[in-house]
Amino acid sequence: MRHYFLFAISAITLLISSCGSSPEPELNAAGGKLYGGEFKFMSSEKVTNLYPLATSDIYTSRINSQIYEPLLKLNVQTLKVEPAIAESYKISDDAKVFTFKIRKGVKFHDNECFGGEGRELKADDVKYSLDKACSGNPGNKMSYLLVNRIKGAKDYYNKSKSSSPKGGVTGIRVINEFTIEITLTQAFPGFDKILTHTNLGIYPREAYEMYSEDMAKNPVGTGPFLLESMNDKGVTLKRNPKYWRKDEFGNQLPFLSKVVMTYAKDKKSELLAFRNKEVDIVLEIPVEDVENVLGSLQDAQAGKYVKHKVESKSSMSMNYIAFANESAEFKNSSVRKAFNLAINKNEIVDKYLLGEGWPAEHGFVPLMENYQIDKVKSQNQNIILAQELMASAGYKDGKGFPAIDFYVNAIEGSAPHKMCLGIAAQIKQNLNVDLNIVLCTILEREKAIVSGKAKIWRSGWIADYPDPENFLSLFYSGNIKENSSEINAFKFRNKNYDALFEKAIMEKDETKRNNLFSKCDQMIVDEAAVMPIMTDDFMIMVNSRVRDFIINSMENLDFSTMFIKDPRD
Repeated sequence: MRHYFLFAISAITLLISSCGSSPEPELNAAGGKLYGGEFKFMSSEKVTNLYPLATSDIYTSRINSQIYEPLLKLNVQTLKVEPAIAESYKISDDAKVFTFKIRKGVKFHDNECFGGEGRELKADDVKYSLDKACSGNPGNKMSYLLVNRIKGAKDYYNKSKSSSPKGGVTGIRVINEFTIEITLTQAFPGFDKILTHTNLGIYPREAYEMYSEDMAKNPVGTGPFLLESMNDKGVTLKRNPKYWRKDEFGNQLPFLSKVVMTYAKDKKSELLAFRNKEVDIVLEIPVEDVENVLGSLQDAQAGKYVKHKVESKSSMSMNYIAFANESAEFKNSSVRKAFNLAINKNEIVDKYLLGEGWPAEHGFVPLMENYQIDKVKSQNQNIILAQELMASAGYKDGKGFPAIDFYVNAIEGSAPHKMCLGIAAQIKQNLNVDLNIVLCTILEREKAIVSGKAKIWRSGWIADYPDPENFLSLFYSGNIKENSSEINAFKFRNKNYDALFEKAIMEKDETKRNNLFSKCDQMIVDEAAVMPIMTDDFMIMVNSRVRDFIINSMENLDFSTMFIKDPRD
């Protein structure tokens, strides 16, 4: 199981030298904080599209969340819903009408779409952005969040696949210059959590009309940072000098002058960059490298260590293997169940990941507040039953079942790659089925799914907002989009599941609501829609010069309040 020594090193500071090539910033803020400096980190996936509705991966979302802001936000530490662009909001007694008072004085970034200087954000901008999020435009990947929930959104979605119908979504109504009202088709008490989604950030009509699809490289939002450059080497953000937020001391945010993200060809190169003081943080530290990541004892004695700390949070995520449920290979639920039963998740974690992870011993939804995961039971390994199920499906001893490509978006030698090597080995050993691992990018995997080439693939889901609904919506048939790799890309269709899911989201009582969600979760396990494998911890190593950096279970990175201050020797 998991190596517990990791927690012992959390927040340990290794003494020696500090990091950074940028000049020491001037002490010019209250509370001992500093303006200036660059924060640098690396990503394993390239970010190429900063139009908020176009992408849903965590790598892009981490950048978009610095540029755009939604109506509401989650407190970084408590994960409770808080006002953002909306100064306040109220919910009707029937949980169908949500009314938002828009904050005054919030300005869009200075941009040529305005003639140079940004203007104030108003309710019309909120409606415009949310209408776009409900559209049937092929470039919109966020429609699943709103289309089946807001009054008139489904009709608008169907009519807007090639144009924007006049008037927009009927259920999104501007009351006055700084007030907007959203009416749902049915009660949904948790709708405010959805509006915290990073990719529902507000942007101006002028930007879309000027740049259209080129907004991918010309983002205009209200966030703490603006795009300075984006190319094959990485993404650079610069400080928004007109940002509206202030900290508890009255300092205008953000403090950082720049945020620089470059690309890592593998984990070792990222670790080496940290050791060489080229980046300030390492995400997803490999357990086998924790103790020697910074070099030898001789290096330490020579003062070459970076003064740093390691922090860890339980991740609100699920690593899983997806099936194309309608494919010839996996349309039979007996085959999907056999694959699930053939896997020993503990062995995957212990042998292939050296204890770094937690086997998925319950359902698809990870641990979160007020959700009782112990009500959901996963299928433990049962090789004999797995083989019997394959035989009943016509594949005794694996005969007749084709060798298939197993799409894995990961870097060679990374934890996801190792996990999938273990899965392929167990499937071969226990079912005599060959899975040929194909290492790929997220984009390459998506293309394989859309084309139908991908029958089985590695995937993961990190909470967009802390609610079981966010995980279980992946299996709702109403979210299936043909020729798309978006939500419910595995094409799971089950009328009983849909009815139970719809009943759950309408339930106002949280206990009853979560009980219904646990039944949905159990149904996913019983139908073997996917293979839940493991949850993990979001573990980072950060240079001690980076102050007020907070991590949470959703793996968000908030750069708006952090500042750079070299530690004393």
